[in-house]
Amino acid sequence: MTRLGTVPRKALEMSCAIQNQLARILAEFEMTLERDVLQPLSRLSEEELPAILKHKKSLQKLVSDWNTLKSRLSQATKNSGSSQGLGGSPGSHSHTTMANKVETLKEEEEELKRKVEQCRDEYLADLYHFVTKEDSYANYFIRLLEIQADYHRRSLSSLDTALAELRENHGQADHSPSMTATHFPRVYGVSLATHLQELGREIALPIEACVMMLLSEGMKEEGLFRLAAGASVLKRLKQTMASDPHSLEEFCSDPHAVAGALKSYLRELPEPLMTFDLYDDWMRAASLKEPGARLQALQEVCSRLPPENLSNLRYLMKFLARLAEEQEVNKMTPSNIAIVLGPNLLWPPEKEGDQAQLDAASVSSIQVVGVVEALIQSADTLFPGDINFNVSGLFSAVTLQDTVSDRLASEELPSTAVPTPATTPAPAPAPAPAPAPALASAATKERTESEVPPRPASPKVTRSPPETAAPVEDMARRSPRGATGRKERFACSYGTDSSLVDMFFVRLVNKLFWTKL
Repeated sequence: MTRLGTVPRKALEMSCAIQNQLARILAEFEMTLERDVLQPLSRLSEEELPAILKHKKSLQKLVSDWNTLKSRLSQATKNSGSSQGLGGSPGSHSHTTMANKVETLKEEEEELKRKVEQCRDEYLADLYHFVTKEDSYANYFIRLLEIQADYHRRSLSSLDTALAELRENHGQADHSPSMTATHFPRVYGVSLATHLQELGREIALPIEACVMMLLSEGMKEEGLFRLAAGASVLKRLKQTMASDPHSLEEFCSDPHAVAGALKSYLRELPEPLMTFDLYDDWMRAASLKEPGARLQALQEVCSRLPPENLSNLRYLMKFLARLAEEQEVNKMTPSNIAIVLGPNLLWPPEKEGDQAQLDAASVSSIQVVGVVEALIQSADTLFPGDINFNVSGLFSAVTLQDTVSDRLASEELPSTAVPTPATTPAPAPAPAPAPAPALASAATKERTESEVPPRPASPKVTRSPPETAAPVEDMARRSPRGATGRKERFACSYGTDSSLVDMFFVRLVNKLFWTKL
């Protein structure tokens, strides 16, 4: 299992373990609370307090009965005295009856008084007994708070221990050699220097990975970098690039998605690969008419790039020059490549301005295309020396036999192919191809495409495995473009060494094409 699943799994296991431990602490807290607090308080509320209340109620009833009896006795005594005052003899029947009644009431009053006193004694005894246990009852509530405090202390201690262990394990996983090789936390949207420093790389991961995948299967794909890929595939490729770059093999079969990921990385850089600081210098170099002076100016600007930007720009230009060698098949000349990639390599700093500044930015975009095209055409001159595209050794490199056979096949292409200045070594800077041969090349391409075979017959095409499916794919790609595709090829055949008027003409002809980017 990769790190993508291992680290969350370990964190989840530790979180489940601490939750289990917290549940045990909670169970122990509830059991202790039941034994030391709730049960004694239950006896108080269910046994002792009801007995006290019962005696109180009985006393109240006896006192009430006693008061009633005393009122009757007082009334009977008063009535007996009244009968004697009216002349009744002591030995008469009425007098005897009244005297007996008074005597009976006195006896009942005495008996009831005794019961009242007895009940009062029992009630007071219960109250005194309750008072003697007031401290113990108060201790129950103190014990309640102590149990709660102990529960929270144990829970906090367990959480602190588990949290420290989890952080330690996570830190070890981040710094372990096995994890560092597959952990790419920041790829897209960060500065080039930060990305290279965090990963300890010389070439940015998206640049190297995309170049290696395109060298493997995408060099002969028509319209590379120009045709858009599916948004969902591109999003998944970028996410895989950031999380697990060793699992990119599945995307090799979709070179347009790979090219889109490379363009997206260059476009999302906070600062363009060719830097904001040198923007004016690039523009001045592009405005030079004489090819030799312009090439020398470009070489001087390249030497002023930061080391990491220069390394990545050299790597990318070497690859684009290699891609342009397959232009008879993929239709991506240096001019076409510069049109689709130039705005992603260099753009002016954002400034709030009026329409004049927007027009100036539009003109500068044409100059950017000229700069990038010159860099591709003169890649061997501006960036001398061979290059190993598999810099980090993390990707499957293209075999030497395939590279040699591709170059031999390139030499056997029809003579109508436009030569690339990058493949023609010269001690002095060589001028760019003249417009006339470029127009001838464009016309030849139109004639070749109108024939039955949709691709030029070349050894590189005949040895490609999916030969039978190529005409269908070509027709599918060319059908939606129609005349627009011919305008693109016609316009792109012009070199950028012409006057600024020609540049504006190229800009207008390619208007529909730019809206697709």
